Amino acid sequence: MFLHRLAKICLAACVAASLAACGTGIASGDSGLFRRSPRVVDPAEQAQRDRAEAQRAAVTRSQAEETGRRKIWDLFTNTVDPNTTVEVNKYLWQASLEVLNFLPIESVDPFTGVIVTGYGAPPGGGRAYRATVYVQDPALDARSLRVALQTRGGGAVSAEATRAIEDSILTRARQLRVRDGKL
Repeated sequence: MFLHRLAKICLAACVAASLAACGTGIASGDSGLFRRSPRVVDPAEQAQRDRAEAQRAAVTRSQAEETGRRKIWDLFTNTVDPNTTVEVNKYLWQASLEVLNFLPIESVDPFTGVIVTGYGAPPGGGRAYRATVYVQDPALDARSLRVALQTRGGGAVSAEATRAIEDSILTRARQLRVRDGKL
């Protein structure tokens, strides 16, 4: 009798836990009562996340190709090589820092190729700008460089101004390469 009652209590607890896990969607914001505004993602953060994810995927693929076969236990081991490096063109990196030297640097990550600056006005200009530079390839090429500019009010900068900054960085990078004598 006691075991029968205990089995009923356990069954009722399992059913209650199962129903509680289903949820109604109210806490997650699906009902519209607690709807949040969409989160604005910083392009530099998104680029950094994408780059890190691509690197992890490439390392995993290369390790799977090396071993040929994977085992179930490989899922529980840390197989990421800490000595793996991501190559960034040193001339584009240095040229970006030199061309945008009037802007205060907020963060730099030479492993992912991201430079984030604060607001600053160019010499002789009254408007304050902020820049995010992404060097995404070791080649000294225009396709390896991405520049995003923003004004203090959050407004977008014209494509011509962005292109002028990119051209200045590329020109300075080529000058640095010629100076090193590696042309």
